[in-house]
Amino acid sequence: MIRALIVDDEPLARERVRRFLRDEGDVAIIGECGNGSEAVRTIVSAKPDLVFLDIQMPEKTGFEVIDALDEESMPALVFVTAYDKYALEAFDVHAIDYLLKPFNRDRLRRALGRARSEIRNRKRGGIDERIASLLADLRNGRKYLERLVVKTTGRVFFIKTDEIDWIEAAGNYLKLHLGREGHLIRETMTGIESRLDPDKFIRIHRSTIVNIDRIKELHPMFSGDYDVVLTNGKTLTLSRNYRDRFLEKVEQKF
Repeated sequence: MIRALIVDDEPLARERVRRFLRDEGDVAIIGECGNGSEAVRTIVSAKPDLVFLDIQMPEKTGFEVIDALDEESMPALVFVTAYDKYALEAFDVHAIDYLLKPFNRDRLRRALGRARSEIRNRKRGGIDERIASLLADLRNGRKYLERLVVKTTGRVFFIKTDEIDWIEAAGNYLKLHLGREGHLIRETMTGIESRLDPDKFIRIHRSTIVNIDRIKELHPMFSGDYDVVLTNGKTLTLSRNYRDRFLEKVEQKF
């Protein structure tokens, strides 16, 4: 019997996976998680054979969940996503499979078939080399986003991350600022921060990430915050909650 865990912050998405698995006689759903932190705790304690893992979640992204696990507790993984095709391309070679929302029953069954083969190999003592490689890539810091694909009004934009001046939260989206241009993507601040090169981008506020090379001046404020002036004249706020980490990073870089 395959013991499966469903991890997704959207209840309807969890229900979809649960409904499609209902007729699979060799699969037992042992639980569901609505965020990444809960997923880590459940995987470590319950040790599922298979996890359907959403990529974009609060508290921890799917990639951060993987990074928090060691190889001994790593289950077979099927990634689930609604938006991040560019992220999937980066991790496709490591994943057993991925489901792009909205997926149908046949697509899930194909993913489940691959998972069955992987789980059989593990029970015979085999090693999932793709997961080991993924862990190595994450922990060695070799994979960071180099470009983003943005779809809007029927057009597709390919944006190099080096061209981004700063990023701000905009409801359920993020706004990428490139000179006079602005582009919206469906993503979380924590999610994109984890996949941007920390030597190039740093978070200065709960709703702001900035390209370090675009910073021109810092002006201290009475509250402990700083005004961050970019080379294009834009002024942002460095929150005191992010101040120490920011100043340490700037000292290292320059």
